[in-house]
Amino acid sequence: MVSKVLVANRGEIAIRAFRAAYELGIGTVAIYPYEDRNSLHRLKADESYQIGDVGHPVRAYLSVDEIVAAAVACGADAIYPGYGFLSENPELPAACAAAGITFVGPDAGILELTGNKARAIAAARDAGLPVLMSSTPSSVTEDLLAAAQTMEFPLFVKAVAGGGGRGMRRVSDPDALPEAIEAASREAESAFGDPTVFLEQAVINPRHIEVQILADTHGDVIHLYERDCSVQRRHQKVIELAPAPNLDPALRERICADAVAFARYIGYAFAGTVEFLLDERGNYVFIEMNPRIQVEHTVTEEITDVDLVSAQLRIASGETLADLGLSQDAIRPHGAALQCRITTEDPANGFRPDTGRITTYRSPGGAGIRLDGGTHHGAEVTAHFDSMLVKLTCRGRDFATAVNRAKRAVAEFRIRGVSTNIPFLQAVLDDPDFQAGRITTSFIDERPHLLTARMSADRGTKMLKFLAEVTVNSPYRDRPRYYPQDKLPAIDLAATSPPPGSKQRLDELGPEGFARWLKDSPAVGVTDTTFRDAHQSLLATRVRSSGLLAVAPYIARMIPQLLSIECWGGATYDVALRFLKEDPWERLSSLREALPNICLQMLLRGRNTVGYTPYPELVTHAFVEEAARTGVDIFRIFDALNNVESMRPAIDAVRETGTAVAEVAMSYTGDLSNPGETLYTLDYWLRLAEQIVEAGAHVLAIKDMAGLLRPPAAAALVSALRSRFDLPIHVHTHDTAGGQLATYTAAWHAGASAVDGAAAPLSGTTSQPPLPAIVAAAAHTPFDTGLDLNAVCDLEPYWELLRKVYAPFEAGLPAPTGRVYHHEIPGGQLSNLRTQAIALGLGDRFEDIEDAYAGADHILGRLVKVTPSSKVVGDLALALVGAGITAAEFAEDPARHDIPDSVIGFLRGELGDPPGGWPEPLRTKALEGRGPAKPEQPLSAEDEKVLSEPGSARRAALNRLLFPGPTREFEAHREEYGDTSGLSANQFFCGLRQGDEHRIQIDRGVQLIVGLEAISDPDERGLRTVMCIINGQLRPVVVRDRNIADIVPTAEKADRTNPDHIAAPFAGVVTIGVAVGDEVAAGQTIATIEAMKMEAAITAHKAGVINRVAVATTAQVEGGDLLAVICSVGRSEAAGGSD
Repeated sequence: MVSKVLVANRGEIAIRAFRAAYELGIGTVAIYPYEDRNSLHRLKADESYQIGDVGHPVRAYLSVDEIVAAAVACGADAIYPGYGFLSENPELPAACAAAGITFVGPDAGILELTGNKARAIAAARDAGLPVLMSSTPSSVTEDLLAAAQTMEFPLFVKAVAGGGGRGMRRVSDPDALPEAIEAASREAESAFGDPTVFLEQAVINPRHIEVQILADTHGDVIHLYERDCSVQRRHQKVIELAPAPNLDPALRERICADAVAFARYIGYAFAGTVEFLLDERGNYVFIEMNPRIQVEHTVTEEITDVDLVSAQLRIASGETLADLGLSQDAIRPHGAALQCRITTEDPANGFRPDTGRITTYRSPGGAGIRLDGGTHHGAEVTAHFDSMLVKLTCRGRDFATAVNRAKRAVAEFRIRGVSTNIPFLQAVLDDPDFQAGRITTSFIDERPHLLTARMSADRGTKMLKFLAEVTVNSPYRDRPRYYPQDKLPAIDLAATSPPPGSKQRLDELGPEGFARWLKDSPAVGVTDTTFRDAHQSLLATRVRSSGLLAVAPYIARMIPQLLSIECWGGATYDVALRFLKEDPWERLSSLREALPNICLQMLLRGRNTVGYTPYPELVTHAFVEEAARTGVDIFRIFDALNNVESMRPAIDAVRETGTAVAEVAMSYTGDLSNPGETLYTLDYWLRLAEQIVEAGAHVLAIKDMAGLLRPPAAAALVSALRSRFDLPIHVHTHDTAGGQLATYTAAWHAGASAVDGAAAPLSGTTSQPPLPAIVAAAAHTPFDTGLDLNAVCDLEPYWELLRKVYAPFEAGLPAPTGRVYHHEIPGGQLSNLRTQAIALGLGDRFEDIEDAYAGADHILGRLVKVTPSSKVVGDLALALVGAGITAAEFAEDPARHDIPDSVIGFLRGELGDPPGGWPEPLRTKALEGRGPAKPEQPLSAEDEKVLSEPGSARRAALNRLLFPGPTREFEAHREEYGDTSGLSANQFFCGLRQGDEHRIQIDRGVQLIVGLEAISDPDERGLRTVMCIINGQLRPVVVRDRNIADIVPTAEKADRTNPDHIAAPFAGVVTIGVAVGDEVAAGQTIATIEAMKMEAAITAHKAGVINRVAVATTAQVEGGDLLAVICSVGRSEAAGGSD
């Protein structure tokens, strides 16, 4: 009778044995190497002992002498091998016999027979079982190549020793056979210590059927029916089913009978499996016998109620099958079961194993769910051992029930910190052929889409990673937190609906009717710019969508009389991508939903849309159509130089929608009321307005970007426009000098139909005049806006506190300034120019920059200054101050100085023709020796197709075409951190704060509850561990502190976008097989990598010359580390050949 058993294995294998032993009252002993000291199996045993040498963890589990010595030393009277490691090595039972210890498994003779696959096939042939043609085993490649001459391809190269798919390769092409033999031999020697392999005929479209055998030491043998193990990759089983679906009962009986016959023939004892390949016609052949219990034994246990591990321990104690109450007649399968192996392998990357620490581990449960595992939250997955984390076995009354339970159980798993194959398993379980039991060993190979059909969103982990990085590295982390939502009015949003407003009027009247209504209405229409131009001009456009969406429903209910809300376009588009990491289209869609009753307005830069240079007209039309579909009702269209031809494509596009209003703007500059004005005279504006009206404008706008439109000029211009054109007039200004309310008053008395304003806390100076002042000024007069002054004011506390949140980005003026009449800098640019000046170290010389701006404008010909023409003047002004020269000195000899790219582009005509003509001879001098402007890049056929179809693909294409750089950064951010647009400004800019509970909405009805517990001191690499709580569970996040120097050299990472770089596919030990200067062919093996007992070839993906080897000949690497650089023949990396 066995009284104490040592398990010569680890992880879930050992734990499974300990559980069975405990139920039988048998003492348990674990062994472990130093590197495996934290494995859970050590804690599950009554005793545990460290063996092996530090640095060689796998070797410890393969050391027969040390294992037997440990058993003797602790008084164990039996050794149980499990599966893997030494389970099929005859040296272990022989050593046990010599030491007087019971080996729980077949004797050495049986292991030698079954472990040598060639001998096993010969024995099966002798026992009358059908077998495949095979070669004589050898470790000499030439011998095996000679044997292949008499065999038909495809063939298998198989290791004589071992199993589990290691040391096995399928070869269809004879030319690939030599490399396959060498790779399989190396892998077999690494995994089993024996490089001998043999060739075996392959079966076309086979099913892999294995029969579970159980035999006692008295000659009694039974089978526990079959399992279908056809779902495989690299000949390793992924999902196992019992019983095999769609198997003819008569065929089942024959296969099981042959399995028993073979076991009897060789005198087998204990548990084992006899394995067959079954072809499409019902023919089957013996391929091998595994003389051990297998990973998938649990499915058989579930349908037969036989504990195979317990049975082996009792057989080792001398009991018979009869003593166990087992006989062939008594074994009847019931129901169905399937097993999924949850591993750290990445199916999308060739099932390469991942390593790391498990930061989250939540497992399923409930009816019909069985878990056999050896991992836990906080466990570290190393490259030393098998990648399996846990075996999931699901049973049901039939196969369909078992599959449904498996789908539910797999969905319940939450494993973070390492990649897993869970998304792949979900895709397999969803496959109709799998659910119908139509599977073969090529099931995965024939369905490559399964590898990427399901991808884990892992939203919580990504969001936590972002918040932890911000918490460690944000310069704003310690600033006060403000919560503007607490200042929102006490309105029950759920109990009230927004009343009809301008949006409904537009839908009812159409664009032309809406424009007539606006022109004929005595009330002054008001556009609220707080959602765009106000914060662009004051806060560097940094206000996030979450801050706007919080207040939007209140505006919809409290001030529905607004003409429109300007909320999109202009700088908000690229800033959203570049800095806020938000998709501008998602912002627009969300605002449309939150403001269903008020027209949404955007700023459109003519043919440039929201970009800074002209694009093909197809881009303009696609952009306008998509914007209108998503929510824009009014398009304010302008051109930086008042060129109507540049605006015409946008006007046409808006009119083609049939639903949106084309509000076309004259960008105002100069001083119309000054008798000395020679360029921007009343005649200029009237001629421009005539062209705009002729182009098809619904509304005529005056866009006063710098606040230069004085009251007398407003009265004169509006009166003249109203007398000549039958269109409503919309006036926009900036209150830079502080007197623009007077301009508005003069404008509406002269016939203006609408004006722009901003919420008072975000108004004034470089922003718009305050909304309450506009409402009060028009109240109780024929021009009354209809807006409730109290309602407008009730929203001010929210905006006031929101501005405090964004205080780090304050760029506005502390007070009004009259210098704007001298330099004419637009409001939005004036605030941003200050920020630029500070960044360039010129913050205390801003008056010089203002003077230089005026001078630059003068020598360039007094431009209309609005994005992007204003950038031309601003860039030149900064360059002049930086160089310490005046505008006149620059104009005299521009070639002597560095000229900003934007200035060169303007002088080349990239923005169009300026109203005052070209500045000569400055233009000629500056362009001397320079090439022409870059031609407009035509769209690819693929882009044209995408732009013709509305939806998310078109939006993504527009982002990429308009702002390729910011879009790449945005997409990289989304890939790494997920969608962070729902974060509040406090969370996004400042991160987590200890003691606070942060609630983060990541989807409808899905909320993360996050807290900060502690931040560790940095290690020598500058890494800090941020200990967080997410949904009540501790989660460590490792973050690089970018303020601390890294004192440990880090491995060079490969550039994924550089085709010359060869990267390590995963963590492991790499052996380089090439040297600098070697020529390599595409597909040639340049290195091998070993991890988790698996060897993989790393091949050159193109032909070329090895320019550099970045690691030692043999080195431990992490996934993504640079291994080598391949350059085309005659080209070196130093020459920049890859760019």
